[in-house]
Amino acid sequence: MTAALALLLFAAPAQRSPGEQALDAQDLGKLEQIASAEASVAGRTSDPATWYRAAVAYSHLAQLGIETGDKLLGKSAAETGIRHAEKAVALKPADGEYRRILGTLCGQVIPANVLAGLKWGKCATEEIKKATELAPRSAKVWLSRGVGNYYLPSSFGGGVDRAIADFDKAVALDAGLAEAHLWRGVALRKAGRNADARKSIEKALQLNPDRKWARQQLEKTPAR
Repeated sequence: MTAALALLLFAAPAQRSPGEQALDAQDLGKLEQIASAEASVAGRTSDPATWYRAAVAYSHLAQLGIETGDKLLGKSAAETGIRHAEKAVALKPADGEYRRILGTLCGQVIPANVLAGLKWGKCATEEIKKATELAPRSAKVWLSRGVGNYYLPSSFGGGVDRAIADFDKAVALDAGLAEAHLWRGVALRKAGRNADARKSIEKALQLNPDRKWARQQLEKTPAR
């Protein structure tokens, strides 16, 4: 392999899963189809990876609810996903990624009902804490921790400053993780740092130009 070819291969973006592609396009029908299919398969097996995939599918659905302001969708999808993630964790408790998706789903309930932060915030915090212990070098773990802190009120131990620090860590671990740059930009805007926010969201779009929500967030972000 030539040096030029090696550079090209390592620079190529990771292949997006069908669920990620559907979330990028904000395709509700496709996401519902994927989640239903994954849940159907999971119900017939004791394989933790299968339950994990179903949990991820419902997490994508919950995220779409958050992005489009559909609180009912976000809440119902997250709560359904939690049951699948709990099954995956019960079958394989030492897997940091399984813990991460459970913590993520618990956090995704909160935007629909901030009062639920007391119950689900505890779940999100505890599971993400376990995930960081099991997989401290996972950029996705730090991304999920940041999203949780973004939505969790400071009175419950979250807040935008904590979220930005987590997103910084995720970017430091994996500069090619578009979602980390996107969420970092969203948090920076909330903190009033609009110029920095735009740069971060633009980087996210450079890495994943198909992400519709990233374009929407860029449009909402003032230049200064």
